[in-house]
Amino acid sequence: MPNTSRTPHVAVVGAGIGGLAVAITLLRKGVAFDVYEQAPELTEMGVGMHLGPNGTRVLRRWGLEPLLRPAAVRPETLEVRGQDGQLFVHRLMGDVWEQEYGAPHLTVLRSELHAVLGAQVPRDRLHLGARLVSFDAGGDSVQLRFADGRAAGADLLVGADGVHSVVRRAVAGEENPVFSGASALRGVIDAEQVPGLAPDSMYMWVGPDARLLCVPVEAGRRFTYVAVLPDRCPSEESWSETGERQALTLAFADWHDDVQAIVRAADTPGRWALYDREPLTRWGHGRSTLLGDAAHPMLPHHGQGAGQAVEDAVALAHFLDGTPEGLRRYEDFRRPHVTRVQLGSRDGGSLRVKPTDGTADGGLDQLVEDVSWIHRYDVEAALERAAADV
Repeated sequence: MPNTSRTPHVAVVGAGIGGLAVAITLLRKGVAFDVYEQAPELTEMGVGMHLGPNGTRVLRRWGLEPLLRPAAVRPETLEVRGQDGQLFVHRLMGDVWEQEYGAPHLTVLRSELHAVLGAQVPRDRLHLGARLVSFDAGGDSVQLRFADGRAAGADLLVGADGVHSVVRRAVAGEENPVFSGASALRGVIDAEQVPGLAPDSMYMWVGPDARLLCVPVEAGRRFTYVAVLPDRCPSEESWSETGERQALTLAFADWHDDVQAIVRAADTPGRWALYDREPLTRWGHGRSTLLGDAAHPMLPHHGQGAGQAVEDAVALAHFLDGTPEGLRRYEDFRRPHVTRVQLGSRDGGSLRVKPTDGTADGGLDQLVEDVSWIHRYDVEAALERAAADV
């Protein structure tokens, strides 16, 4: 007989930020779970990321903000400059941003956030080196099979296994990724290598075709940079491919001295061809569902990959009742919101910031407008409103 109680046993595939966030919500709810991760170690890439107020307010409620803050930066300002260094906009963040949105905007290494989340999950619930190859979620339970011959069972399955999700493939079939026409070169450099940059500020330099973003991490001791460049010959969709420093040198050859300092400090950048997927009309079937990048892979221009995964985890735990119907209610609640974020990331956010003659804001006001509704969103308040409307 299927388990129809409110404490089902859940199999979570993937121990990235989304998978660990799910584990934390299940742990807080008292739900039994196991997390299966294909990597042999619980690690994450060390590049930097944004965590907007919609995500940090959840971490604050989980009691994790104090653990994250020593490794993070709450930027005090955001500057937008032209390729010659001309200042277009100087916008206050810090207290102003936190008061506006009710929680801080943080910049942090992915590895630091991943470590904080991972430390909350009991090690006997984590199964490493477990690469899912097939599953059956159509009956009264879920059966999983792994590449090393292991098998496992559960009442429900959550696919948090990223953009190349095995669980998603069972729902959506083979898909053609949507290429944005751009690739990103990214890496981390020491702050002492770029003395012209303040360790509590975010920077963006914009040109006609390329842009360079640089934000502080590790309490301001380092900066993470992302160069977004046109790309007519995209590589396969990967987070771990390496690029060439020469590409940075050529793209920013005549740009300002601060940009040149970043290029000189860069070693071998990571290369990330920017793809996403068309939104799905459903995230699962039977006793399976999706979460995070597996459900809604999005371009980075809103800086919302981690924030949306954390929100997903909160919503999933709310609707979890041991039945497929509970999973469908979770999907129906989340899909409209994340689809709006996902599609908005294609032509919004940092893409709205353009070179100007110095008399306009360079598009920064439009960028802020693009993300303000996302940053104000409180997933727990939205769940309460939805329950009141039933």
